[in-house]
Amino acid sequence: MASLLPWNTLAHQLGIVDKIGIQLFSLPKMLEKDFAGTIEFLAKMGYKEVELFGPFPFSAQVAQDRWKSITPMLGFSGSGYFGKSPKEIKSILKANGITTPSAHTDLDTLVNNMDKLGEAANVLGHKYVVLPSIPDDKRQTLDDYKRISETFNKIGENAKRVGLKFGYHNHGYGLSPLEGQIPLYLIMEQTDPNLVFFEMDIYWTSAGGIEPISLLEKYPNRYHLLHLKDMKEKKHFSGDGNTAPQWFELFPYMTSAGDGVLGVKEIVEKAKSTGVKHFFVEQDLVADPDVALKRSIDFLKKV
Repeated sequence: MASLLPWNTLAHQLGIVDKIGIQLFSLPKMLEKDFAGTIEFLAKMGYKEVELFGPFPFSAQVAQDRWKSITPMLGFSGSGYFGKSPKEIKSILKANGITTPSAHTDLDTLVNNMDKLGEAANVLGHKYVVLPSIPDDKRQTLDDYKRISETFNKIGENAKRVGLKFGYHNHGYGLSPLEGQIPLYLIMEQTDPNLVFFEMDIYWTSAGGIEPISLLEKYPNRYHLLHLKDMKEKKHFSGDGNTAPQWFELFPYMTSAGDGVLGVKEIVEKAKSTGVKHFFVEQDLVADPDVALKRSIDFLKKV
């Protein structure tokens, strides 16, 4: 019967996105307190996928040291597997009908510890390893971006060797002209489309002055993952989006998907048609996750 229905009717009945995921940085304090209970909490809302964040036990020492230096500000220290083994994490997720197709990690670990990432992915079922941000000192000039593009290609080769795909997640930097070019476009054009994929954060992309739909149209099939949240009112960075204080200025404008002005429904529809495979709600350190995260998934189920 389903095969006889027009696609748009079928899509409306089933929902454009059949598995809605969540980036676990949305509720790290709950995970640190009770990992298994929090995963059950997410499953009951309807989340089917999770994206982990590092550092992990095997992460480069520099990444672990950096994490320790910022956790007093964050108010929590848990990350990675939250004191559990990959097998224990897998068991908890499986018991709740959840999979983990993706994990965020740092540049040093991607460059130096890909074999360890591959071993963990083999247990957990990851398909993607994602760099959440380029270190500050590696994105100051256009030449820096050219060098990081070369590094991305090498990481992509190594990821493929261990059965993974490498992705880069954008924040707000690299979206304004630098020495006459848009750095994100340069990365797109100087990386191998078979080795380097992308995860768009629709909030930071919009804050940087580029419409998510235009990027999805400009680079079809490069974006395989999407981070979803909404913006209470349209805001851009006070500068070029290159510094953390500019990001923090915009945190108060984050809201649940569908409660803001970004046009999440239209972005998701375009993303689905241009090759995006995984959709993760991400509301960084959100207050009242039982309300905010449920509002996001309830909205996305209707898209």
